[in-house]
Amino acid sequence: MEQAFVLLTLGVLFLFGLAADKLGRITRLPRVTMLLLIGLAVGDAGLGLLPPQAVAWFEPISVVALTMVAFLLGGELTTQNLAKHGRAILALSVCLTVGTTLIVWVGLSLVGLASGMALLLGAIATATDPAAVSDVIRQARVRNGFTETISGVVAIDDVWGILVFSICLAFVGVSDGWAEPLLHAARDLGGAVILGLLIGVPAAVLTGRLTPGEPQQTEAIGLVCLTAGLALWLDVSYLMAGMTAGALVANLARHHDYAFNEIESIEQPFMLLFFLLAGASLELEAIWTLGWIALAYLALRTVARLISCEAGARLGGLQGPETHLYGPALLPQAGVALGMALVAAETLPQWGDSIMTLAIAATVLFEILGPPLTLLAVRRSESVRN
Repeated sequence: MEQAFVLLTLGVLFLFGLAADKLGRITRLPRVTMLLLIGLAVGDAGLGLLPPQAVAWFEPISVVALTMVAFLLGGELTTQNLAKHGRAILALSVCLTVGTTLIVWVGLSLVGLASGMALLLGAIATATDPAAVSDVIRQARVRNGFTETISGVVAIDDVWGILVFSICLAFVGVSDGWAEPLLHAARDLGGAVILGLLIGVPAAVLTGRLTPGEPQQTEAIGLVCLTAGLALWLDVSYLMAGMTAGALVANLARHHDYAFNEIESIEQPFMLLFFLLAGASLELEAIWTLGWIALAYLALRTVARLISCEAGARLGGLQGPETHLYGPALLPQAGVALGMALVAAETLPQWGDSIMTLAIAATVLFEILGPPLTLLAVRRSESVRN
C-alpha cells in the first residue's frame, strides 16, 4: 500500500510539473516560479495535500538536483569562457558578496537591529540560488555574453559568500574563539575541491570512451551520485565538489565536444521535483512574523544587489545597457542561505529564531519574485544586443 502511495504521489507531482511548464509558456512566467507556487499551494502553507513522506523527499532530491546544477555551472568555467568573461565574473562576484554584506549590515544596524545579528544577516544575504538562475537561462534559450557571465557568477559567488559568512560568524562569536568557524569553512570548501579533483580528473580521462562520442547517460548519473554521496559522507560542500569536477571535465576532456549533454537530458525530473517540494516546504508565516524588520531586510538585500552589481560591472569593464541587468538577474535566493542561517542559529541561539525567520521569509519572496526578474533581464540582454 505504501509503495502505491509513493508512486501515486510521484505521478501527481510530475503532472503538476507538466502543468507548471504549460502555464509558464502561457503566462511567460519562469517555470521555476510556477513550480514554487504550485508547491506552495499543495504544501502545508496552502491546502496541505502533500503527505509528510513527500516533503521528507526534499533533502535527497535537492542534493542530487543541485549537484547536477553544480556540474553544469562548473562546465561554464572553461578557459575560453574565463578568457572572455573572467574579469567581469570575478569583479561581479566579489562586489556582490562584499557589497551585499556591508549594505545589509549597515542598514539593519541603523534601523535598530543588534550589530552582530545584522552582520550575520548581511553575510547570509550574499547567497544566490544557482538552480533557479540556471533553469531560467535554459528556459529562455538565450546564450550570449550576459548569460555566460551570470552563469560564471552564480558558480562562484556562493564560495565567496561562505567564506565571508565564516569570517563574520567567527568575529561575532569571538568569545568562543575564531578558529572553529574558519577551520570548518576551510575543511568544507578545501575538502570539496580535493574531492572534485579526485573525481573530475579521472572522469575527464574516462567519460565518453566506453562508446565513441559523448558520455553515456549511465556515466552522467554515476558521476553525479558518486560526487553527491561522497560529499555528504565526508561532510563537505557537494556544490563546490560538483562545480570543481564539472570544470575539470569541461577543460580536460579533449576526446568529445560536450561533456554534459546527458546531465542536461536527465536533470529535468529532478529539478521539477526539487522546485515543487521547495515550494511545499516554504512557510508563509515567516514573512509577517517579524513585520517591518523583515521588510527592511528584503528591501536592503534588493538595493544591495543592484548597487553591488552596478559597481562590479564597471570594475569588470562591462559597458552599455547590460550593466543595469546583472542586479535583477541575481536576486533569487534559496538553499545556501538557509544552510548559513541554520549554522548561525546553532552557534548563537539567542538570535536563532529571528535569523531563521528572516532567512525563510527572504527565501519565500526571492524565490517567487526573483526568477521573473532574472527572465526579464535575460530577455532584455538579448534585445539590447540586436
